[in-house]
Amino acid sequence: MLRFTNDYRTLVREFSWNIPAHFNIGCATVERAPADSLALIEVNADGARRDWSFGEVLATANRLANGLKSLGAVRSDRVGILLAQSAACALSHLAAYRAGLIAVPLFSLFGPEALEYRLSDSGARWLITDVEGLSKVVALRDRLPHLSGTIVVGGRAQNETIDFDSLLAKASDRFDAVDTAAEDPALIIYTSGTTGPPKGALHAHRVLLGHLPGVEMPHDFFPQPGDCFWTPADWAWIGGLLDVLLPSWFHGVPVVACRMAKFDPERAYDLMTKHRVRNVFLPPTAARMMRQVLAPRSRPALRTLASGGETLGAELLEWGRVTLNLAINEFYGQTECNVVVGNSTVLFSAKPGSMGRPVPGHHVAVVDAEGQVLGPDKMGTLAIRRPDPVMFLRYWNRPDATAAKFVSDWLVTGDQGHVDKDGHLWFTGRDDDLITSSGYRIGPGEIEDCLLKHPAVAVAAVVGVPDPVRTEVVKACVVLKSGVSGTDALKIELQEFVRSRLAAHEYPRIVEFRDSLPLTATGKIIRRALRNPKT
Repeated sequence: MLRFTNDYRTLVREFSWNIPAHFNIGCATVERAPADSLALIEVNADGARRDWSFGEVLATANRLANGLKSLGAVRSDRVGILLAQSAACALSHLAAYRAGLIAVPLFSLFGPEALEYRLSDSGARWLITDVEGLSKVVALRDRLPHLSGTIVVGGRAQNETIDFDSLLAKASDRFDAVDTAAEDPALIIYTSGTTGPPKGALHAHRVLLGHLPGVEMPHDFFPQPGDCFWTPADWAWIGGLLDVLLPSWFHGVPVVACRMAKFDPERAYDLMTKHRVRNVFLPPTAARMMRQVLAPRSRPALRTLASGGETLGAELLEWGRVTLNLAINEFYGQTECNVVVGNSTVLFSAKPGSMGRPVPGHHVAVVDAEGQVLGPDKMGTLAIRRPDPVMFLRYWNRPDATAAKFVSDWLVTGDQGHVDKDGHLWFTGRDDDLITSSGYRIGPGEIEDCLLKHPAVAVAAVVGVPDPVRTEVVKACVVLKSGVSGTDALKIELQEFVRSRLAAHEYPRIVEFRDSLPLTATGKIIRRALRNPKT
């Protein structure tokens, strides 16, 4: 935990990691707080509230861990968690960690193909989902030979599935958690996949401890008395799970869980006000949507608001000051190595447009292609020096990709930028084809592969194009097979083809038919030439 001070340089100089040899996320998050203290405020779609104490969370997670063990789950089995923000989602994570299993968070809006790839690639043996999720995976069952059982929340067991509530009812609320080492694997979070399929970033149990300074600094020495955390970001993403839920519970701070199938800015204002939220992680797109509400019905009394994923800009920072009466602290990280740079109103004055300064404990620099550190105002690649407790162990089953992620002792992010003379880091752009849309980081490869499965498509290339609300939207440039006409109806068909198989945030909002795609001499698509409208 960061020691309170208003001197950034002193904080960095005096900081040191204390990573024990043995550590388990599922123990550290629910065994430290008083059993009768509030852990979770679960808000249903109709607004009904259900409070969970830390004691209830621990007892129920133990029941689930015992239930998984009774089904035959053994240490290091992968368990997919296909659930939106809810008590069941949080309990599934805790049970997996306590039982020594490896959690595989899955976005509840993923379509069948996206789910099949991740469940197959991870070799998931177990899946915990709800009725909606089950409807997507039931047809995939024969193509998932590793999957031994599916546990269903909120619905009657069917098609050889296991009922979540019945499993809990039969199990004891006492469970001896597995004594995991801090370096033991805890979860696999899939990246966007800029070139080829998404990659599974394997994280150790220590990743929670590595996240703590990066959460505490942008939230101005979190926690403080009365703090209560919420984010609209799904807990399947590292920003929701490890920037909000698990660090809050480590510190004994309650978290609000509320599923929003589609973000509603007015509801967000009301939710934060009604449930006395004090701390928020708000993705930039959500902030832009809230800014468009000129006269919100309610105004929450927030203490901190942090945002990451892209630069906010002066207008959104001003909205925070005027509408919410606070400064928005921006931060930066990646799935492989998260929240390593940030701002803090307590420690130093932010520079609009800057990501901030390195979080204590993390060595962040701008390096050249050989891994040499560059001086102030020199353009290069943002990188983090290893070892670092927040850094991933490796990509699942991808030793080649793991090796390519490092240059010497530096994890290279693929983000271009520079550091100024005061130590503030600035983002310039990506050195690959990653698309940033509505807070999601989207790789083109998975979308292109999906489009190529449509019988009308011969060749497809996907890029991001600027959008005032979403930062970028997905644009697909498609060459059709001989004899196929490029009609408006076909554009809609291709959009729905991707939406139904991958995810709503990945479908191409722009479909452009072309006779051919621009290629290099070696046959690679020149993506930069596709970002402008066809002439």
